[in-house]
Amino acid sequence: MAELLPWLPWLMVSFLAIYFLDLLLHARRHNLPPGPRPLPIIGSLHLLGNQPHRSLAGLAKTYGPLMSLRLGTVTTMVVSSPDVAREFLQNHDAVFATRSVPNAAIKHAKNSVVWLPSNSPRWRTLRKILGTELFAPHRLDALQHLRREKVQQLVDHIGRLAGEGSPVEVGLVVFTTMLNLLSCTIFSRDLTTLDDHQSKEFHEVVMEIMEAAGRPNLSDFFPALTAADLQGCRRRLEKLFAQLHRAFDEEVDQRLKSRNAGQPQKNDFLDLLLNAAVGDNGAVVLDRDVLRSMFTDLFAAGSDTSSSTVEWAMVELLQTPFAMAIARDELRRVVGLRRNIEESDICKLPYLQAVVKETIRLHPPGPLLLPRQAEKTTKIMGYTIPKGSRVLINIWAMGRDANIWAEPEKFKPERFLDKTFDFKSGNFELIPFGAGRRICPGMPLAIRMVHLVLGSLLNQFKWKLPDEVERNGVDMTEKFGVTLVKAVPLCAIPTHAV
Repeated sequence: MAELLPWLPWLMVSFLAIYFLDLLLHARRHNLPPGPRPLPIIGSLHLLGNQPHRSLAGLAKTYGPLMSLRLGTVTTMVVSSPDVAREFLQNHDAVFATRSVPNAAIKHAKNSVVWLPSNSPRWRTLRKILGTELFAPHRLDALQHLRREKVQQLVDHIGRLAGEGSPVEVGLVVFTTMLNLLSCTIFSRDLTTLDDHQSKEFHEVVMEIMEAAGRPNLSDFFPALTAADLQGCRRRLEKLFAQLHRAFDEEVDQRLKSRNAGQPQKNDFLDLLLNAAVGDNGAVVLDRDVLRSMFTDLFAAGSDTSSSTVEWAMVELLQTPFAMAIARDELRRVVGLRRNIEESDICKLPYLQAVVKETIRLHPPGPLLLPRQAEKTTKIMGYTIPKGSRVLINIWAMGRDANIWAEPEKFKPERFLDKTFDFKSGNFELIPFGAGRRICPGMPLAIRMVHLVLGSLLNQFKWKLPDEVERNGVDMTEKFGVTLVKAVPLCAIPTHAV
């Protein structure tokens, strides 16, 4: 062994030379998109940091809008421009419609409409139920009274705090409102109240789920290590899911008990699902695990993303008094002072719509969307995308691209006043809900609720930052996960509008 020591440096140099030569030949042989040269074993993992959306946006400035990286042992494509996103999500949608499932959520994904393969019969069944029975326009129209009631409860709650001169944790109260809206739609009752500490606990669980599901995990970069779950991500996420499942099981058990007692049905979404649980041939279509996964998807995504968008909008408006004044003036002219807006008013409020779009441009709920996976080897823009490679769509980078947006770092809602963006994937410059067959089915409800809540908060109240925050500035730090949330919650002080 001692005789080999003098040769060790030369052996290491030779190994590295062969390694990098192999990488070069591999990239040329397979004609992969350009990207950073990976290190042995870890690839380019060291370049991600704790804000991957920002790190990848910086790399794209060097390597271009279609970039390849080796993250651990996984070949990953990163898309950072609307034109390239269109290639993946529209022109080759069928090839990239399958989602790359994070190892931490592997058990949940077996019954989840979010993660199931698009060619799965179960995915088609669940997607059809959501599209026709929960988010269809006629269903949403029939439940306008419910959304109006929940927004009024929110306004009344903030009104009491305004009378006391107390600050409002904006994200939390909006989250609770969204949570109860979904709960009333699905279970015909509130899961919590705006004055109940349980809503904060539920909020914390959902936030942890979103953060844990998006957290970098060695098992996702080194599939050979998945069984070990070295970071405990899978175990942690399953415990969080179990907390939600217990709440959902109580609702289902209570409903089944009522049915067995001969009580009339409530004809809400839970009754519809229970009626559809057994198919025409007597086979179980929707078992308890499927119901748990569906409710988890609906409550986690439906409450967190919308509340985060409203919170970011309030943050930006409080720091841009000119935009706040224009939005409030428009609401006063169209809606009238201190009245909640109706859904029919939204189309008459172009500046409010522009505020929402500008907020989503700067702070997209899902900065990298959910990862896709190539079902087969495909040529795109002259490059080879190998079968099995992971695909990330960096919509955060697209929203900050100076080639697309003038002064991209500035909050300027007026940039949307002369543009027609409808979020329905026709304009790939702004696709917060994704595109193609995997576009978010809850988009119609999210759009209605974000405008209703934000418009009512602006029209009913004047808002200011606490003195200390006003002096020191708002902390704009982001917490990365499946959704991009504000690391330090916004607390703002309301007063009744006059």
